[in-house]
Amino acid sequence: MNREGVVQRRTARVGTGGGGPVEISSGTSELEDRRTNNELDDMDDLDSKETRLTLMEEVLLLGLKDKEGYTSFWNDCISSGLRGCILIELGLRGRVELEKGGMRKRSLLGRKILLKNDSPTGDVLLDEALKHVKETDPPETVQNWIEYLSGETWNPLKLRYQLKNVRERLAKNLVEKGVLTTEKQNFLLFDMTTHPLTDNIMKTRLVKKVQEAVLSKWVNDAHRMDKRMLSLIFLAHASDVLENAFAPLNDDDYELAMKRVRELLYLDLDNESAKPGTNELMWAVFASFTK
Repeated sequence: MNREGVVQRRTARVGTGGGGPVEISSGTSELEDRRTNNELDDMDDLDSKETRLTLMEEVLLLGLKDKEGYTSFWNDCISSGLRGCILIELGLRGRVELEKGGMRKRSLLGRKILLKNDSPTGDVLLDEALKHVKETDPPETVQNWIEYLSGETWNPLKLRYQLKNVRERLAKNLVEKGVLTTEKQNFLLFDMTTHPLTDNIMKTRLVKKVQEAVLSKWVNDAHRMDKRMLSLIFLAHASDVLENAFAPLNDDDYELAMKRVRELLYLDLDNESAKPGTNELMWAVFASFTK
């Protein structure tokens, strides 16, 4: 994905929602304390429900048209973007890691993915990808794995690594989680299964979270950002769906959000990955899309 791809604004529409931080006064009564604690518990419940979405599901949800229930027919980036999400998800869950750079300080794209822990994740797609990594010797680079998992390789021996029907399987996961529903639509020559949005609150919270990360909660330091949010911004951009989260913004906020996204995209990713406390695999996936 070209780094210049964040400059053109489109006309997609996504609902936004309100809701600000809960403030607890030191002088509240016991009843008020209880009420506030209950409100915080409700927010925690919503947060826990939201965090049950994988990175892949969040990217797909940003890309789906709310009423139509399918991604843009013109989007040819989301397939590889979702595979990148799978690799990062495995990395953040401690199942795979990037091999060490060594004395020669090899670049992120030249280093291989290594198995770290082969215990199941409980997610069928993640476990399928994990099984492929486990069975592959010698190991492969991030870029190769994205091609293999997408089925975009000229090597016929690697076609068995392709993860098939990823979008449909992720949509079914979101149906099971109550976010989407399933319908059949007729497109003149064929019928297509679609997955319109049913839980608008979930998508509104996701969109608001992305917006806040580059606006009201911007920290101007990639390493102080939540790793999942940073990954979501990079991979949503790589999948050509990030702008869907920014479309509802006014012009000034839109320009500021895009400016900050560009700042992230133009980071020296090799240098960033060498800083303490980083997940190098995550940065390697970023590098594979911004090269």
